[in-house]
Amino acid sequence: MRVTKFEHAALRIEQGDEVILLDPGSFTTPPHDLGGLVAVVLTHEHPDHWTPEHLDRILRAAPGTPIFAPSGVARAAEGYDITVVAPGDAVDAGSFSLRFFGGTHEVIHSSIPTIENVGVLVNDALYYPGDSYAVPEGVTVDTLAAPLGAPWLKIGEAMDYVLAVRPRRAFGTHDMTLSVAGKTMHRQRLQWATEQNGGEFFVLEPGESLDI
Repeated sequence: MRVTKFEHAALRIEQGDEVILLDPGSFTTPPHDLGGLVAVVLTHEHPDHWTPEHLDRILRAAPGTPIFAPSGVARAAEGYDITVVAPGDAVDAGSFSLRFFGGTHEVIHSSIPTIENVGVLVNDALYYPGDSYAVPEGVTVDTLAAPLGAPWLKIGEAMDYVLAVRPRRAFGTHDMTLSVAGKTMHRQRLQWATEQNGGEFFVLEPGESLDI
């Protein structure tokens, strides 16, 4: 299985000839090369994780592709055929297995409503939490896509999250709100946290891939 990072929170996951897209949002360049697409997963409704324009492009290139997301996305994306998922659900998409965890977006501020968020475990190997610190209970995480920067993120809490998950491998995502210097600093902190339990941290720039 190959995971390719794109701008901000978007990931492309390939297995054989099949592809899954995660969270193509407003900070992400338009998805392309969509042959073999078997699913789109949206972790929550914020526009940096999905846009109608991206969904329209995807569905024009790959009509009928199932879209899995929590109910908040289904309400926000009225007119799109969304398969609603919640923590505890498990679905198959082509040859991929998807398991969902979490349930709630991290708090940004008391004045901003808290929304639904699901983390997704792909093939019992790659865990992507969306905008949360939800630990997938009962799972040994091989590879963690760990958030680097966000209005809700404090780097010490992100480090504690990596320490709690104890992944064998990790790389940073959710990073378009950071400067180059900020990305470097936060990656170094998450590298330290990954290494405390014997894991390895990888630096992925947009378009770069990791085989897992």
